[in-house]
Amino acid sequence: MIILFHPRATKPRNCRMPLAVLALAAVLEGRERYTIVDGNLDDDPLDAIITLIDNNDVILLGVSVMPGPQMVAGMDLSREVRRLRPGVKIVWGGYFPSIYPAAALNARYVDYVVRGQGEETLIELIEAIRGQRMLSSIRGLSYKDEFGLHHNNAERPMKGPDNFPWSPYHRIPVERYLRPSFFGKRTAVHHASIGCPFNCSFCGVHAAYGRDEKMESPERTVSILKHLVARYDADSVQFYDMNFFLREDHTQKLCELIAPLNLRWWCEARVDIMSRYSDKTMAAIARAGCTMIFFGAESGADWVLQDMQKGITTEQTLIMAERTRRFGIIPEFSFVVGNPKDPDRDTRETLAFIRRIKRINPDSEIIIQHYTPTPQPGQMYGNVDDKIAFPSTPAEWATKQWMNFTLRIDTSVPWLRKTTKELIDNFELVVASRWPTVQDIRAPRWSRLMLKTLSAWRYTFRIYNYPIELQWAHNFINLRKPKRESL
Repeated sequence: MIILFHPRATKPRNCRMPLAVLALAAVLEGRERYTIVDGNLDDDPLDAIITLIDNNDVILLGVSVMPGPQMVAGMDLSREVRRLRPGVKIVWGGYFPSIYPAAALNARYVDYVVRGQGEETLIELIEAIRGQRMLSSIRGLSYKDEFGLHHNNAERPMKGPDNFPWSPYHRIPVERYLRPSFFGKRTAVHHASIGCPFNCSFCGVHAAYGRDEKMESPERTVSILKHLVARYDADSVQFYDMNFFLREDHTQKLCELIAPLNLRWWCEARVDIMSRYSDKTMAAIARAGCTMIFFGAESGADWVLQDMQKGITTEQTLIMAERTRRFGIIPEFSFVVGNPKDPDRDTRETLAFIRRIKRINPDSEIIIQHYTPTPQPGQMYGNVDDKIAFPSTPAEWATKQWMNFTLRIDTSVPWLRKTTKELIDNFELVVASRWPTVQDIRAPRWSRLMLKTLSAWRYTFRIYNYPIELQWAHNFINLRKPKRESL
């Protein structure tokens, strides 16, 4: 038997379908005995996994790992499984081990690491465990030999979703994942592509999943959505693709097919691509039920965008602020503030730019994060290779200092002055209070009115220092700030 484990990453009320392990389950379906354990639903996943091991011939435990809380949960469980049932092999896959394979393999309880797309690599790893092939022949695999030395095999070329079977939804309690959201009462999730063709130097996605985006055909996407609607009564969906709108012809076809389903949905896109879309295509996107689009605006300074190799301009962001307002779609603009080259100037220009966006489209949701580099030797944005010593094991990544770094709670980077960081944080709080996010469906009307009233004078007069009353109000109300929902 193969056990696929999805460690806890969020509160049960916020959990979504574990797309990563479902993709692996799809290729195991009909050829291997397997089961899925989701730490977001199971109160004691360790007990569940140990019971499965004791009652079955388990040859492999696969753990899907994202940085942050999921990595910590995966680390704790993997360590205990190794202690209690040392004969079971453990493989880590997902974003964390794809970016940090050495750190993952430095853990005594991790035997193998799958980098990037894992479907075919997992099948071949199972064959190798059974003695049917050599580990060294498996693309996309990193592993330790009998002497503890690390081996990183060649990369595995990515394949599009159409090359693999559908997710086996019948193997999970789908009803427990269809949670209420701003978009509907039963919100599903779907991933219709893999990879990213852009070369943003601050991002690790292309390092993990390739520089070419492989897209699912519109017909397959809609067939899956129809199944989720008909079988599980889904009324909304969040698409987790890095670039949902990559080609206009693909977008037009997809929206034409989605429209009859009457779904409300969220996705991610780029301002440069969508700023070139025709009004006809924008209208089709709105008719198809698109309610909100996440854009990585990143900075309000073109010199920063050029340094980042982002490939967009501030003018394109302003164009999309206006166009989304005109077509009734709510934009989310994400900014990475405090770049290493000139954090003060970047902060000053970006905060002013955000105010321009709000004048054009007050409904814009603003997401502000400190710049935190992803380890990519020799190519990290801002030439910070020698300025930060990154952890070498999962246990180090799990410490408070590095968890705060990963989650951008307190980055403590050497180039960002304390006063600049405080300005960024205070501005974010003022904006989040002046325009409370529409996505918090639990917040009562009076709480939004109170925040707007308390923050109006600060925003009007640009007074961001010491927003004690807003901090108190947010602690009392517990209204969440608009933050991108993670894969």
